[in-house]
Amino acid sequence: MWRTLIFGSLLVLSHSVWASQSYVRQYSAALEQSDWQLRHNSPLRCEISHPIPGFGEAVFHSEAGKELNLWFELKMLRLPDGYDLAEVLSIPPRWRPGEQARAIASMRLLKQFNGDLPKQAAWNMLHELERGYQPTFYFSDWHQPEDKVVASLNPVQFPAIYQQFNQCISMLLPYRFEDIAFTVLSYEVGGDQLTRESRRRLAAIAEYLKYDDAIEQVQIQGYTDSYGGRWMNEQLSVQRAEKVKRFFVDAGLAENRIDVDGFGQRRHVAPNQTIQGRATNRRVVVQMTRP
Repeated sequence: MWRTLIFGSLLVLSHSVWASQSYVRQYSAALEQSDWQLRHNSPLRCEISHPIPGFGEAVFHSEAGKELNLWFELKMLRLPDGYDLAEVLSIPPRWRPGEQARAIASMRLLKQFNGDLPKQAAWNMLHELERGYQPTFYFSDWHQPEDKVVASLNPVQFPAIYQQFNQCISMLLPYRFEDIAFTVLSYEVGGDQLTRESRRRLAAIAEYLKYDDAIEQVQIQGYTDSYGGRWMNEQLSVQRAEKVKRFFVDAGLAENRIDVDGFGQRRHVAPNQTIQGRATNRRVVVQMTRP
């Protein structure tokens, strides 16, 4: 019932009217406590955070990938002990008297989980903060339902950090670990010269390796088509795999994390009777793992 009051009446009535309906516990950072931080600033992850004293922490983050993404997480010191909804409203600053609160989203509260919001709602919250408004969460306490909890984000000191956050997002790589964890590189006829597309792919992997310290192991397996002698093909497959290994070591990956194998003309994945089939068999397979 009180949620209906929030969504309906708060768009017409002021926040103080809602607060008068029941006992309210309010959490927000005072002016001197507002401490926005850029905690991750790399081509793999961008993250800003803001503490809510006595309540927890608000976190926005975006990660490398093909599409622009954004998530919001409300980390609570006391995780929910039940299931409910938190209404998220944008509260106008005091220097805009008479302006009404506006609804941003409804956030599901799941038992023993932090609250989170998807991309569009997260962007809306950032936009409201940039305007000097306070994104605010309203929900019933799960141990004392008659008590209402209000947790707010303070926009003080936000603009400068938001500018850095946007700059970080603009530098995110357009691919993530899952996009390159299993990669097949193709070769020109004879020798260890990669095709143009595979050279671009290898450069992308090397760029990623500069920033991800969590890569645990890399397996590089070389193969050839069936043209040439069996022994020569096996040596060529090892040569191809070793060249890729050197490329990764030069990119900063520890040599002891890389395993190399050459299988020559064994383990074909396509018929060797056609040009296309032989081109498919001339390959190096790169598989990366991390915890």
